[in-house]
Amino acid sequence: MRFAEPVFLVFAALVPFAGVFWAFLRARREKALERMVAPPLKANLIPSSYGFSSIQAWCITLGLFLALFSAARPQWGKVTEKYIERSRNVVVAVDVSRSMLAEDVRPNRLERTKADVADLIDSLAGDRCALVAFRRTGVAVCPLTSDHAFLRSSLEQLGPDSAPRGETDLGSAIRASLDALDPAADDHNAIILISDGGDLRGEALQNAELAKKRGVPIFTVGIGDPKRGAEIPSADGRGSEKYKGEKVLVKLEEDALKAIARASNGRYVPLATAGTVETTLGAIYRNFLRHVAAKEQNEAAERTADRYQVFLIPSLVLLIAGACLSRGRFAARGKGKA
Repeated sequence: MRFAEPVFLVFAALVPFAGVFWAFLRARREKALERMVAPPLKANLIPSSYGFSSIQAWCITLGLFLALFSAARPQWGKVTEKYIERSRNVVVAVDVSRSMLAEDVRPNRLERTKADVADLIDSLAGDRCALVAFRRTGVAVCPLTSDHAFLRSSLEQLGPDSAPRGETDLGSAIRASLDALDPAADDHNAIILISDGGDLRGEALQNAELAKKRGVPIFTVGIGDPKRGAEIPSADGRGSEKYKGEKVLVKLEEDALKAIARASNGRYVPLATAGTVETTLGAIYRNFLRHVAAKEQNEAAERTADRYQVFLIPSLVLLIAGACLSRGRFAARGKGKA
């Protein structure tokens, strides 16, 4: 046997001493009263039998002891409890190509994306999340996890060197994201793909249709300005990237992202150039991913059983009995009948 709240045992141990002390004071009071009252009046003022009073004292003392003993929460034996955990699995695929360094979104597209993914992490609650970086190919930089501290650490390290160099391949990003998900749980899986766009070469649409067959919607998020091109900082940090003497300008290419969302039964969401509450990834997650079914996981846990009820019920019975045996209660009834 063990006790969850052992401090109450100290109070329980004091109850018998308090009962003995009360009995001692009562006996001394009765003797003092006998010495003060004349013999003809003793029969009326001093009861000849203290049966009810003694029983009442025992009931109250034992009742208090059991009540405090039960408050200590005695425990023994084991019980198995079943509970349900509800969770979703989300893969966030982030474009880390050099075009994501364009500064049409402050401080640049990639840093804005990382800030919004951090906001998304705050909205995950008990959901699990994986992180994929992609350029020419997709690379899983963080597996599915509910360890949000580890997820944030992986996010902070994202940069152009997180994936192999080359032209952006959206199809490879989708494939890597699908590989990070358990096919047995596709009814509660989703992918968030964040990019400034690209073409549909390779297997982008084919992989998007595969995601649809698996029941995994892809939410594509476009970042950047779709109307006006932005310069890409050069690799050496001096000026802008140039091709044949001309500055390279990149703008958000939405067509490919929209096509992927349609093909997978997902949704395309343009991320505004100004950070507002409605356009953060956390808001997108709350607004659009809630239709993704939450998995119900039946889990079982074994713990030591609480047995305080064994002592609490008798204590209540004894305390109620002690109250009913009150001489004052019966005396009041007797006067009423007279």
